[in-house]
Amino acid sequence: MNETTWIVKGGKALGPAPFLIAGIVNVTPDSFYDGGRHDDGPTGVSHGLELARQGADILDVGGESTRPYADLVCEAEELDRVIPVIKGLAGGGTGCVLSVDTYKARVAAEALDAGADILNDVSAFAFEPELLDVIAQYKPGYVLMHSAGRPGDMQDEPRYDDVVDDILAFFEKKLETLDRAGLPRDRIVLDPGIGFGKLFEHNLAILRDVNRFERLGLPLYLGLSNKSLWQGLLGLPVDRRQSATQVATAVMAAKGVPIHRVHEVELARQALTIVREIA
Repeated sequence: MNETTWIVKGGKALGPAPFLIAGIVNVTPDSFYDGGRHDDGPTGVSHGLELARQGADILDVGGESTRPYADLVCEAEELDRVIPVIKGLAGGGTGCVLSVDTYKARVAAEALDAGADILNDVSAFAFEPELLDVIAQYKPGYVLMHSAGRPGDMQDEPRYDDVVDDILAFFEKKLETLDRAGLPRDRIVLDPGIGFGKLFEHNLAILRDVNRFERLGLPLYLGLSNKSLWQGLLGLPVDRRQSATQVATAVMAAKGVPIHRVHEVELARQALTIVREIA
């Protein structure tokens, strides 16, 4: 496994490391996998601390579900959910870098002020154009993700000529905009957005040909954890997808993907350690 370094807000370096694990901290009542389990400040902080103990490098805090057809959350409510958790984790001595999962400009800015160093943006700054100004000002670590539409409509008959070619063209265009905004390339990682405006066959095509993204010269960040892809492939309900997640995470790591966003950090670290030692 090659080593990866990701520069985040303030010039802080993650790595060099053979892999990085982002632990998911959903402070939401309706996320598809763990909605409602950690949906207030104290339980969100507690969950983040547990993921840090399990070996997370990054804690990705989100206050609005972006699953297909999820309800929208207003700015004030999202702030009420995520800011106390980010502040609590920032002061908790976790040793982890904090990430905020949002597409809202004000939420991003306040989270970055509160201690987050990474912005994980499912919208590629398309839903709120003001978000690009926040990115330019703070220069955080930035997850540039592809999604065909908003959560409310992204699964309504998504179509591609060639899904990987189309996503590559999307990334190239967005990277040009980020260059003009002054965000250094070493702050950016790329997420092809498994399950975001993709049908089952699109998701599999992306994973089969994931190495084609290497031509852009930036690290890949993948979120495969417990997604409906594993129901489509294996018929697994949401509470039985952990093994499929770890196998897929290991396969992607063996193909060179260095950053993995997961719910079960301890299991992911075991799988990635095996790949590091024998692949």
